[in-house]
Amino acid sequence: MAVAELSESTAHGWRRLPVALRVAIVYLLARVVTTAFFALAAQLSTAASRYGERPSVGSLLMGWDAQWYWYIAVHGYPTTLPLDETGQVTQNQWAFMPVFPYLARLLGGTGTGWQVAAIVISLVAGYLACLVLHALLRRRIGRTAAMWAVLFFANAPLAAMFQVAYAESLFLLLLFAALWAVDRRHYGWLYPLVPLMAFTRPGVLAFALLLGAHAIVRWRRREHEPLRIGQIVHIVLNGLLGAAAGLSWPLIAGAVTGQPDAYFATESSWRRGWLPDDDGSFVPFRAFWDAAGFWFSQWGLGETVGHVALIVLVIAIAALLLFGPRVRRVGTDLRLWSASYLLYLFAVFFPQSSVFRLLLPLSPLWGAAAVPRSRGWRVGVVLACLLGQWWWIYNMYALGNTYWQIP
Repeated sequence: MAVAELSESTAHGWRRLPVALRVAIVYLLARVVTTAFFALAAQLSTAASRYGERPSVGSLLMGWDAQWYWYIAVHGYPTTLPLDETGQVTQNQWAFMPVFPYLARLLGGTGTGWQVAAIVISLVAGYLACLVLHALLRRRIGRTAAMWAVLFFANAPLAAMFQVAYAESLFLLLLFAALWAVDRRHYGWLYPLVPLMAFTRPGVLAFALLLGAHAIVRWRRREHEPLRIGQIVHIVLNGLLGAAAGLSWPLIAGAVTGQPDAYFATESSWRRGWLPDDDGSFVPFRAFWDAAGFWFSQWGLGETVGHVALIVLVIAIAALLLFGPRVRRVGTDLRLWSASYLLYLFAVFFPQSSVFRLLLPLSPLWGAAAVPRSRGWRVGVVLACLLGQWWWIYNMYALGNTYWQIP
């Protein structure tokens, strides 16, 4: 009896804490766990790893694409694209957007201060993203479930992104704020958020698609929710702004380098690591189709099986977003965003080692995972998240290899 009373008292005291403090506690505890995972990965790293034997945790936090962001902060973007011995464009800075590296430079300079600033930006943006996610979900699934969704998000398999010098945390904060603005019909707030998203990380074209779908839904429901002329203007203008901002980076890259296909040629340089004979041209949906055939062939199952599996996957995801009862609980706008973003990925992305990281913008769907009230289910999801997080950190950092150096 005393134990039950103590448990109830603790739960009541927890609920009385301000939401910002509860989210902060959840987030900070999650970061302690992630730091422990990084420390363990550093100890398990061998000479075969890109980081060498037993690197510092700081070295891990500044690895992989963080190096590219730092290089942009120091050297900017090339006016002449680097080429290999066959004349093909090689990997370079144009694949990465400027807001994150230059913001870190503004706050910390270009040396060690940049590294500290970049990691602090990720940490702070991650916490604020958790706050906005809670606000985004609580009207749909309730405060308790929304807090569980934040717990899942803070400990997710890719939660390492909250602590490394990547643009993901900042993009998620901007995205969640934009989704909140759409959900609350504060369309005027989108004017600064949309271009900031566009130059932080690719994906704003999916948001423009969301606004188009949102406009159709609002029009069809106008008898139940009045749609004012001013709202129509804001939705249309922000959709056009998103489309223009999303298409502007390839144009900027082409203008600066004098090579019209500079951006797409740069992006295809990563794809050639898997498809050496790729011609570098961009055709919507081709990359996913080619990847399905490639990976299933690598696994010994053949291209045909890969293509069939891709079609089945697309149908299954569409059915889940349209008819899944838990997913429907998060609301129409978040489902439309998920569908828009997945369509965007199918159109432009070649699935490889970054595929899990590129799924992070689907994080509002953690709300669907938090809907079941079973404590066993929710604890099981947290444990699965932590297991997935360790698997990812171990494979990407303790076992990661072929560390690149820029002269």
